[in-house]
Amino acid sequence: MNLIEKLGLTALHKLDPERAHNLSIQALRLGLVPLPGSPITSDRLRTRLAGLDLPNPVGLAAGYDKNGKAVAPLMRAGFGFLELGAATPRPQPGNPKPRLFRLEDDAAIINRFGFNNDGAQIIASRMATRPAGIPVGLNIGANKDSSDRAADFAEVVRIAGGSADFLTVNVSSPNTERLRDLQGPQALAALLRDVIKARDTLSIRRPVFLKIAPDLTDGEIADIAAVALEGGVDGIIATNTTLSRDGLSSHQGSEAGGMSGRPLFDRATVVLAALYQATGGTVPLIGVGGISSAEDAWQKIRAGASAVQIYSALIYKGFPLVSQIVEEIDQRLSGRGMTLTDLRGSGVSDWLHR
Repeated sequence: MNLIEKLGLTALHKLDPERAHNLSIQALRLGLVPLPGSPITSDRLRTRLAGLDLPNPVGLAAGYDKNGKAVAPLMRAGFGFLELGAATPRPQPGNPKPRLFRLEDDAAIINRFGFNNDGAQIIASRMATRPAGIPVGLNIGANKDSSDRAADFAEVVRIAGGSADFLTVNVSSPNTERLRDLQGPQALAALLRDVIKARDTLSIRRPVFLKIAPDLTDGEIADIAAVALEGGVDGIIATNTTLSRDGLSSHQGSEAGGMSGRPLFDRATVVLAALYQATGGTVPLIGVGGISSAEDAWQKIRAGASAVQIYSALIYKGFPLVSQIVEEIDQRLSGRGMTLTDLRGSGVSDWLHR
């Protein structure tokens, strides 16, 4: 990170977190953020994820660019893929402010946005005009006031699915009341059937991913794995934010909402490893939760991830973190004479016995 980037990040941290977030999106749109341009890649880094060709395995998690306002510059930030959203069928304002909190002592974030977004139609129109390049997916959710939240997911697919390269079913956000109830095996199986049925009406087949919570028992993880295997899901993203507050020291740690960032890393990685074991490595997994270094990304892949996503660490380290992680993974693979396939799942037992 150069001096200008450090000064910019410091200035943003003096502002209200949500205002700083919105300003960072605007800075990207105006070309004020230095970006590498083309995605960083090599023969070692290129990977195929559920039919998607990624130049590298490091992606942007959903939640940063909810509305697809900065998709073009983000495609030049060094990522191997992006995920926008969450999008709901109708626009909604989300929960009352304040709803985003920095826990700087813990390198963590708490948010309770509640799926604030411009609605699937507007987001789809923005995605449709993006330049060619890396895969860009859409995280999909349900409106807070919907009478049939399960049906909302299929509706977003019908509205916006044709503009996305993949679709992520988000039943794991803790900020929409009772949304996580849809992770139960019967409800989840029915929801996924409807989503995949809607997906199959699109002119081009889009992979469907499922994003799960870290706050699951071993039995719930096994149930989700079974539903995913039977339901034709193309991949699982592990994990979303957590309701746990274990080990926090920041005074804002008691705020309601989902926590992301460094304290989530271990639990999210254990869930990832458990999913890899439960699925026998047959379902591509995307590891997310607490990644702030190349070592963290390395461990997610060892725990079974085919690709990883970052978000919260960008708030503390800025966009240069993307290149740092990608380049160091490439160097490590080269130095060890390994491929991503060799690395994937090689440390599952280590994580399951922590």
